[in-house]
Amino acid sequence: MDQRIINLYDEYTHAPLTRAVFLKRLAAIAGGTTAALAVLKNLELNYSKAATIPESDLFTERINYDGSSGAMQAYIARPKEEEKYAAVMVIHENRGLNAHIEDVARRVAKAGYLAIAPNALSPLGGTPADEDEARELFTKLKAEDNLPNFMKGFDYLQTRKDYNGKKGCVCFCWGGAMANNLAVSVPTLNAAVSYYGRQPAVEDVPKIQSAIQLHYGELDERINAGIPAYENALKENNIPYELYIYEGANHAFHNNTSKARYNESAAKLSWERTLAFFEKYL
Repeated sequence: MDQRIINLYDEYTHAPLTRAVFLKRLAAIAGGTTAALAVLKNLELNYSKAATIPESDLFTERINYDGSSGAMQAYIARPKEEEKYAAVMVIHENRGLNAHIEDVARRVAKAGYLAIAPNALSPLGGTPADEDEARELFTKLKAEDNLPNFMKGFDYLQTRKDYNGKKGCVCFCWGGAMANNLAVSVPTLNAAVSYYGRQPAVEDVPKIQSAIQLHYGELDERINAGIPAYENALKENNIPYELYIYEGANHAFHNNTSKARYNESAAKLSWERTLAFFEKYL
């Protein structure tokens, strides 16, 4: 697919660009409205392809915990055996908790962890079915509550009998930025994995106590612009980190429900690296 279309879609999903303006610009690149609508089918998410791990393979439940701005909804998955597990928080993109992220939580659980996937949109009623509406809701969240709402998810884990006290996170896009912020703000975090997430302020990097793993797509210029300063700060502060840039991959390359941006080889390799990282630090 024309990289200009990928870049336009990235702008549409991350900047205040209306759907009408997006479709007009898409039509100009694609060669007409009919062609634009055909391309759009490959750009937008298809949740019918989300499930790779069936719920029947695992123990799963939906819970609420106390957040900073009311009850936080979360999806829980772990192996069926009633044992104590290291926990991994899975944080979604700027669409809220959806079928894809729930499947990622099951992938984490299948690897032997207690996965918790909170929904950032809980204070606004949860995740709507319409993606545009979901992205719009993110602009209405109280920014000062977002990080504490996830941090309180770790507090909730302390109340569970199936949690062993070790904790990490794996987070994507909007959540990828949250992974970096959790690393800055939670001194007891053992491992943070960020997929194509915005980097934290350089002056905050010395606060990081956890090991860091970072995954980026080579073609994701918007996010990648912040890599050099972040990497230099990690090095200067002797923070253990791994950084990978996947050749030919775009933003959201791990999301298998997006036909145009999903990169199977990068997704598979990055996930292998993620699980090896958790095996090392959790």
